[in-house]
Amino acid sequence: MGHTVNSIVINAPYELVFDISNKIERWTELFGDEYAKADVLERKGNEITFRLTDEDGKSWVSKRWLYKDLNFAYAQRWEPLFPFKYMKIVWFYTETPEGIKMTWIQDFDMDPGFVKFTPEQIEGFINKHSQDNMKIFKKVIEAEALAAK
Repeated sequence: MGHTVNSIVINAPYELVFDISNKIERWTELFGDEYAKADVLERKGNEITFRLTDEDGKSWVSKRWLYKDLNFAYAQRWEPLFPFKYMKIVWFYTETPEGIKMTWIQDFDMDPGFVKFTPEQIEGFINKHSQDNMKIFKKVIEAEALAAK
């Protein structure tokens, strides 16, 4: 079973951090080269169903539930699950004197049929990508906060 926790502080108002970071349509920008396409398939209340497509053309559907009033969002990979047995993600937003601390927690388990990488290697990839992506989120959101002043 894999588990990652990564955080970054973004010097911007909570509303802006939450809204931009959860705007699926902007994930091709916010996640660097990780996603070639990010398509919202359905919005129903606080639930968003969306498809992500990587640079290799592989795609999957995920669901995300936004709890803005409680300062978190929850998501899980929906279909296909492979190469995971499950992938669950929680993003927490915590106000600090320096700004909004955005924390990504990911819990997952690899499908036993996936043998290309070990679970430990996948955990390492997720940690590295999360840290790199969070820096992009910080740069983009702080720039927009500054422009809004």
